[in-house]
Amino acid sequence: MDTHASPIRLESWSEGDFNLLRAMNAPELMEHLGGPETEEALAERHQRYMRLSADRTSAGLMFRIVLLPEEVAVGSIGYWKQTWDGEPVYETGWTVLPGFQGRGVATAATRAVAEPARAELTYRFLHAFPSTDNGASNAVCRKAGFELLGERAFEYPPGRPLRCNDWRLDLEAP
Repeated sequence: MDTHASPIRLESWSEGDFNLLRAMNAPELMEHLGGPETEEALAERHQRYMRLSADRTSAGLMFRIVLLPEEVAVGSIGYWKQTWDGEPVYETGWTVLPGFQGRGVATAATRAVAEPARAELTYRFLHAFPSTDNGASNAVCRKAGFELLGERAFEYPPGRPLRCNDWRLDLEAP
């Protein structure tokens, strides 16, 4: 376990989080995700995050990451249903603002988001698909206890090929 992980709290994504989403749309944070989105695309993403967080059908959840004791929102994380290799799974993804990276925030949030996904008792696996050249996100997966299944071809955003690593966490494991 990473004893240097920053203490965090996950809070449901809400209407007031649009400016956080806008801050996370910075070029350096979107480098591995096809680049910054338009304002219209951000508004659509924000609505999608709010719908997901309001949905209670095991479709997933989106959260803002709050750093403690500062009580400041420093990023987002969530999980959502996905079909991968013909199997229903949860997928997870996160973003941490630059001033808060390298402090264990993403690892702590990734460990924390596994708990509500596990509590759903819906899907056995939680997957993450960081770009193969995104060393920091691959390290988060490793530190959070995910198993590396290998390199895969992926499309994100749709129509843009991406080489990613397929990391998997068994939600039924103790």
